[in-house]
Amino acid sequence: MIKSYRFFVLLVLLSLNLNSYAEDIRIEDIWVRASAPGQDSAMMDMTITSKRPATLISLSSTTSKSVELHSMVHENGMMKMREAKTLALPAGKRINLGESGYHLMLIGLNAPLTPGEIVQLTLTIKMPDSSIKKIDTKAEIKPLTANRTAPKKSAHQPH
Repeated sequence: MIKSYRFFVLLVLLSLNLNSYAEDIRIEDIWVRASAPGQDSAMMDMTITSKRPATLISLSSTTSKSVELHSMVHENGMMKMREAKTLALPAGKRINLGESGYHLMLIGLNAPLTPGEIVQLTLTIKMPDSSIKKIDTKAEIKPLTANRTAPKKSAHQPH
């Protein structure tokens, strides 16, 4: 009886691990900031590691009309945000979007984002052999005051 209980607890704990894996791609520390009243966009952060060189080529979510990858650049004494169409994922290198000067924006939210809820996100990644991998992941919504050092969770299932 005790052994089966321990096994059940182990299975539950493993299912709660929300880091994401899809063969060569690992997605972790994914979270999205809650939206303020009337706000129609929200910032999202994550870390991606690819075993092989790959390229993030698109993103989508059922939570918003679009998802954009943005880069932050310092230009003429001002920080400017620009949309980036792709993101190179070097083999074996852990890429945290925020630390690399990037972030994701959920644009045209379908509803306000409330802390504790979950956002669905699909990443489309082009592999070195030109194959395309679609990775479904989930991000927990953190409070408006959350920053990049906030506890983060993620999960995904490959298509």
